[in-house]
Amino acid sequence: MATGEQLKSIIKTHFNGDKEQFSTVALRIAAHEAKNGHQIIARDIRSLVDEYKNRPQKVVRLKREYKGLVEEVNEKHYLSELIVNDDINNKIKRIVKEYKKRDKLLKHGLDNRRKILLKGPPGTGKTYTSSVIAKELNLSLFTVQLDKLVTKYMGETSAKLRIIFDMIKDIEAVFLFDEFDAIGYKRSLDNDVGEMRRVINSFLQFLENDKSKSIILAATNHPALLDDALFRRFDDIISYKLPTEKEIYRLIKNRIASFSRGDFLIEDIVKLAKGLSHSEITKACDDAIKETILNDKDLINKALLERMIKEKKTSYEN
Repeated sequence: MATGEQLKSIIKTHFNGDKEQFSTVALRIAAHEAKNGHQIIARDIRSLVDEYKNRPQKVVRLKREYKGLVEEVNEKHYLSELIVNDDINNKIKRIVKEYKKRDKLLKHGLDNRRKILLKGPPGTGKTYTSSVIAKELNLSLFTVQLDKLVTKYMGETSAKLRIIFDMIKDIEAVFLFDEFDAIGYKRSLDNDVGEMRRVINSFLQFLENDKSKSIILAATNHPALLDDALFRRFDDIISYKLPTEKEIYRLIKNRIASFSRGDFLIEDIVKLAKGLSHSEITKACDDAIKETILNDKDLINKALLERMIKEKKTSYEN
């Protein structure tokens, strides 16, 4: 029989939605049962895990007119991997919960949140959030290719936008308009004979009229540039900021967990990383891990991690 700790662990991973860790704990229970001579139950547990892992993923086949306008993102992440403040975490959980219980809301004439604006500095988790939402909802994730969407020809961008929203209606998935300010900037700032004004007007109309089941995310590093009318069209707005010292601590500790022993992340390392984004801190940790591996070491040296963080900070200095 599984130990009390194993049972608590598998229950925790289930409710956290961490399927990979759930599989890991299940295999540990199988090993425990095998050690105690319960070979049949051990084999059955392993078979169930293998069956799940080998289950073919749903393949989304794109119509010819959709190809080139979107890119499917296969890398997905669990919510437990996203290190953000409680406000962001709770808003993401609310999106997931409302989606999963949308039929219940619909009975009362209410819709789940589907149109979300993600705003904040680069590297603070906006794109990562789209991956998390797709993973939590078991949906495909498509990033809209804005460089292919925006053209210099009159009316062509709006026509391509219509195709994108046709796809959003046709395929239930998560759609991310990254660097959204490229098409959503204030109409008063536009100087190109009104073409982009028409694009923004088209987007506003398509977004407002959209009744699909898909999740639509728009991410921007420059919210001040967005047209004011856009903010009213979204069901929710999530604001991202640079990580706090507490979040920096968790981010570094989680990233180098396999290459550290004990807790050498003292205050000066956390303070040193202050001002860097989540992405920059992650890259600094990865650089330290790579150098550790290449030097045939098992554990990261504190001085090495400090050096990698300093490199990230000095690379942005003039």
